Amino acid sequence: MGELVRIERDGGVAVIRMARTEKYNAFNRELSDAVRAAFDDVERDASIVCTVLTGSGTAFSAGADMTEAIASIEGTGRSEGMYVTLERIARYPKPLIGCINGIAYGGGALVATLCDVRVASDQAAFRFPGAAYGLVVGASHLPRIIGPAYAKELLFTARVVKADEALRMGLVNSVVPHAHAEAAAMEMARQVAANSLEALIGTKETIDRATHADDGIDTEARWNLVLRESPEHHRRFREATERVATKP
Repeated sequence: MGELVRIERDGGVAVIRMARTEKYNAFNRELSDAVRAAFDDVERDASIVCTVLTGSGTAFSAGADMTEAIASIEGTGRSEGMYVTLERIARYPKPLIGCINGIAYGGGALVATLCDVRVASDQAAFRFPGAAYGLVVGASHLPRIIGPAYAKELLFTARVVKADEALRMGLVNSVVPHAHAEAAAMEMARQVAANSLEALIGTKETIDRATHADDGIDTEARWNLVLRESPEHHRRFREATERVATKP
């Protein structure tokens, strides 16, 4: 199967590259564990000031692995799945730039929102399908980035948002031609890495506290604790998985 995550270092910049390419970087347990380990690694590395998170192939991340999630439903009910990985990324103290190289759907879109800055390929696309699956996904983080009205629109409709629209609503900081997306993210990362790490960590914490979503995070978690065990969520998720399986 090969490495699921690769870490590349360039001076004060680390690139964490998700490499479950054949599954569009969907998060199964193994990828989740590997991503958390990568963040632990670069956080401990005092030489790393700024980190870039990106995917391989045509996807940033397709979200949670549907096969694994269905197996969990058929067993004892859906687990929190990606939750511990999302929580790990959310508390990463150093500047984090998301290079959104392709689709970012579901949990993958949520991972993108946890990055401090998002540089998107013109082939990037976002979708927050929680409501379609009977869950609350992204409601605590998305309003901080694009405001409550846009957030409600995207979460209520669960529609796909392509790169140009994502830029207009502020979901991404910039959109560049696909072939140049990583170079653009690295250029920004090197600019960030030239500054004081301690000051950057302090700046990130201050901004996050100034726009805190603690109550929203708790509310989202509380809703999902109930919804993940609901028959409606199980039905909707099975139906979504069957639609994906029957696509040509």
